[in-house]
Amino acid sequence: MLKSVQFQVGAAAVLMSGVLLLYGIPTWVSVPTNVSRIVLSPAFWPYAISGVLMACGLALVSLARSEVAQPVEVGDAPPGGALRLAAMAVVMVAYVAALPLLGMVWASMAAFAVSAFVMHTRHPLAALICAVCIPLLLYGFFAHVASVAVPQGLFVRLP
Repeated sequence: MLKSVQFQVGAAAVLMSGVLLLYGIPTWVSVPTNVSRIVLSPAFWPYAISGVLMACGLALVSLARSEVAQPVEVGDAPPGGALRLAAMAVVMVAYVAALPLLGMVWASMAAFAVSAFVMHTRHPLAALICAVCIPLLLYGFFAHVASVAVPQGLFVRLP
């Protein structure tokens, strides 16, 4: 990526993050006053993601200003990128369509596994293990620790 493009992307990320942190999240995310833990607050993750976006933007700007940034040739993209992008769009639509039938946990497992193979992962066994374990662990945390209802499907209900 050329230095000027890297600087522009970093500056845009910093600007978007600043708008979200100062205006967007306080305006559009309503936070109840009786939230006992900050992690359970509806504004926690938007603030966390905006902070990471700010850090990444600042890193891009600082790399563009230093001599570390190296230009990348335009033809370096791997072949079949447009086909994989279209396949990922199909996976996302199928995921949203499968949510009411399968529930969030099972649909996420399938979407994770299919996404890994659409993107031609070098570690298929690790991808399958993560596709099963990560949604189950997240379900366990949110359903049993945070007491947040996770959408269940019509076929299989988790405890």
